[in-house]
Amino acid sequence: MKTRHGSCHCGSIRFEADIDLAAGTIKCNCTICSKMRFWAAQVPSERFRLRSGAGSLREYRYHTRRDAHYFCGNCGINVFSTGESAALGAFHALAVVCLDDVPPEELLAAPVRYLDGLNDNWVTPPSQTGHL
Repeated sequence: MKTRHGSCHCGSIRFEADIDLAAGTIKCNCTICSKMRFWAAQVPSERFRLRSGAGSLREYRYHTRRDAHYFCGNCGINVFSTGESAALGAFHALAVVCLDDVPPEELLAAPVRYLDGLNDNWVTPPSQTGHL
């Protein structure tokens, strides 16, 4: 577990979180995640800290409006999502591409778990994952 720091492209939004990338990352095939090519590290919300930029955050919700997707209102970069799951409770799903202090080799070594959010099936991975 390491404290990692992240930001949007313009630097308006800055955050940090205690993350164990070796525990895995996620990619989902739901309509928003597939369009964003969202690759995330999920952490319980108590391990996430927004350091600056609350005023620049914009929120987007769709369909069931259960999860919130946050992006920078200045540069448009998606930085994280929030939600709740049976396994984690309240969580933050951090866009790993926004983590500023993770070497590419560590990202490449991080396991990926695929989620079938398109069919609201959080147990069985989707049959097609190459496009994610």
